[in-house]
Amino acid sequence: MQNHPVIGIEIAALRRWCNGDPDGFLEICASDVVYFDPFLPARLDGLAPLRAYYDAIRGRILASHHEMIEPHVQEIGDAAILTFRFLSIRASDGAEIGWNCTEVYRKESGDIWRIIQTHWSLTAGTTIPATT
Repeated sequence: MQNHPVIGIEIAALRRWCNGDPDGFLEICASDVVYFDPFLPARLDGLAPLRAYYDAIRGRILASHHEMIEPHVQEIGDAAILTFRFLSIRASDGAEIGWNCTEVYRKESGDIWRIIQTHWSLTAGTTIPATT
């Protein structure tokens, strides 16, 4: 499903993220969100730990270019699973960083979609060069 509302929601949050503003994601996460990323030793459970993590990197994620690649949504009842690849070009040095992402959204009252599960991983062969 290529025209699902969660794709637009995600693109808007990614746009803010790539300009150093994680609030785009924090605003669309449910209070019971769970979060995995390759830079953390364990899963984060809940919005408060995710907010603390994002606050520590606020303003440090800057991409001169970013692109959502092949978004795909599977909707099951009040859940939507969004999978996509993501390419970002780091603003400081032009490093290309490839990601895989899975987001699980839950439809809440008022037809509002909230992220309940996030999983980010690097694409095969991607390494993160040290910042300059």
